[in-house]
Amino acid sequence: MTRTIHCAKLDADAEGLDFAPWPGPLGQRIYAEISKPAWQQWLARQTILINEYRLNPLDAEARKYLSGEMEKFLFGGESAMPPGFVPSDTES
Repeated sequence: MTRTIHCAKLDADAEGLDFAPWPGPLGQRIYAEISKPAWQQWLARQTILINEYRLNPLDAEARKYLSGEMEKFLFGGESAMPPGFVPSDTES
């Protein structure tokens, strides 16, 4: 059974996540306030950040950076694209 939440990112009612996708209090906040479509948007942005900045997700500093960007992206902060990034035809 799906659960419906009011998504903080999309400002609309949408299907909630099935589980907390991140550890700790931030993960619980994401589970409570972020929808599946908004989470998919974050995953696409995270992929861009990892590729453009050549981040290693196993590195503690990279995880700290991604965590901060994730919070800004999902909850309304200034989450900018990498300088000079030009999306391909399949990205928006």
